[in-house]
Amino acid sequence: MAHTRFAPDRGLTTRMILTMFLLGLLYVVFVGALIALGVQTVLVLLIAGGTLLVQYFMSDRIALFAMHGRVVSPEQAPELHGVIDRLCAMADMPKPRVAIADSDVPNAFATGRNQKNSVVCATTGLLRRLESAELEGVLAHEMSHVAHRDVAVMTIASFLGIVAGLMTRFALYTGLGRNRDDRGGLPIGLIVVLVSALVYAVSFLLTRALSRYRELAADRAGAMLTQRPSALASALVKVSGEMSRIPTRDLREAEPFNAFFFAPALAGRSGLTTLFATHPPLNRRLEQLSRISAQLGQGA
Repeated sequence: MAHTRFAPDRGLTTRMILTMFLLGLLYVVFVGALIALGVQTVLVLLIAGGTLLVQYFMSDRIALFAMHGRVVSPEQAPELHGVIDRLCAMADMPKPRVAIADSDVPNAFATGRNQKNSVVCATTGLLRRLESAELEGVLAHEMSHVAHRDVAVMTIASFLGIVAGLMTRFALYTGLGRNRDDRGGLPIGLIVVLVSALVYAVSFLLTRALSRYRELAADRAGAMLTQRPSALASALVKVSGEMSRIPTRDLREAEPFNAFFFAPALAGRSGLTTLFATHPPLNRRLEQLSRISAQLGQGA
């Protein structure tokens, strides 16, 4: 993590390293299996590598375009810039670009591969609903993602899932599934599809587990920076409650961007959907903030 005053998180760093190691190991096994099956993987790897580079270097522009966000000047959004300026001074980090997305869904996100190429964006729905201290807590959470380089790590971690998905499409669209191996066994394409599906599932679960932990880490780092965990907890409760008042159609349109958001647009409640979730349950986030409040109150 680049030098800032955001509290270092060894747990997050450890999980990032472990996840990247496991995904790298899975990648080696996956490519080895494809080579053993006689599949030409060069084209797929080139396409996947190109996609990864585009995501990595243009994640900020892609996210803003997808969310209809626009970069705003201090004259256009003085309050939002004022909060960002205070947080940058507190965290001793360069100021990111500041953007606003015209959406009634109350949310915020940060993206960019590093501190020099980052952008923090709040929706008009969020700005309209939150008080100043609550907004500061949300933006501190988002800026901690930038400080921890979460976006860069998650982009790289998604590479294996992209490869597996492309391999599945390659096998289906080229008719590889009709070709059997020399011993008359299962079609090679079917084996490729099954292996790719398994690899995708494992990489998906690993990246989702990391995503949930990084949200807890961002809550913790943001609360410690502002020293006001109660304001962040209040924002969480308010945003989650307001989601129920947003039309379902609007929430479904925003759902694909859940991994970027401060709070998910649509959150499942069952154990299975929790396993696939990008964010931890609300009660777990609130419990952590409550413990931080107690620690700060005790001078810990």
